Amino acid sequence: MEEILNLLVLTPEEQRRFQDAAPGLSQRFAPGGRPLPGQPELTAEDYARAAVILGNPPAALLGEGCALRWLHTRSAGVDTYTVPGVLPAGAMLSCSTGAYGHSVSEHLLAMLLALMKHLPEYRDQQNQGQWRDLGQARTLEGSQVLVVGAGDLGGSFARLCTALGADTMGIRRDTAQPVTGISALYPMEALDRLLPAADVVCLTLPQSPQTVGLFDRERLLRMKPDAILLNGGRGSVLDCQALAEVLAEGHLWGAGLDVTDPEPLPPEHPLWRQPRALITPHAAGGDHLPDTARAIARIALLALKCYVSGRPLPNRVL
Repeated sequence: MEEILNLLVLTPEEQRRFQDAAPGLSQRFAPGGRPLPGQPELTAEDYARAAVILGNPPAALLGEGCALRWLHTRSAGVDTYTVPGVLPAGAMLSCSTGAYGHSVSEHLLAMLLALMKHLPEYRDQQNQGQWRDLGQARTLEGSQVLVVGAGDLGGSFARLCTALGADTMGIRRDTAQPVTGISALYPMEALDRLLPAADVVCLTLPQSPQTVGLFDRERLLRMKPDAILLNGGRGSVLDCQALAEVLAEGHLWGAGLDVTDPEPLPPEHPLWRQPRALITPHAAGGDHLPDTARAIARIALLALKCYVSGRPLPNRVL
């Protein structure tokens, strides 16, 4: 009998639904890799024996020789598991794209408004007991927002910006598929043409050979001198050293980053010391909003039903 190792954080009702979805399969629940009360700790053999894993197992416990046929991650990013040799040959891989739009988009909007209103600098002044007006602020009303990577995350962010009066453009591979909240879609080839017109550039791209290093010094300098840059996708898309240099030279109003390259950003990295950079430790998604776990459960449950019935997997990567 195939064994399912379910590492998702589920309510008792959700566990029942997962059991009902795969009645012919043995299923063990261990939220986040931790056993349920009264259950033994997971071992390397438990991971190696599972034909299906729902969640994010340690990559080192997978590889050739394990029974894995399908891995569905609780994350939207799957970089860890696409490294050659991590998954056994022929194993399928799917992810939880669609679960993080709410959480990440609100985080990015909070960073954007904080930068527009000088809030990080005012907090610095507060810590020093200073009362000093920092002058002109910015608004989203009437601004031009360019979302590079107009999928679930980018579309969710665009809708928030539109509600505050911004005009939005988006870049994505499939420009024929409309995205709610984005008024115009363009292919990646239009990026250099669109950058100089954008007041805000938001990066919500996945990691791929085509996106690594996409925003280098040259592209950063193509942006308006007072533009704001946000990155909530993958840190590898942006050259953080180049960004630190560009900010030090006075280019850009500011930058808000929830992801960096490298990650974590080393303490000696010059970007830490840029007053117009706002950095958070990859905290936009994860478990920070309760509804994220519920969304992950819905996506994974649908995927399990598809797997059991032999239908194509949603969000399949490999």
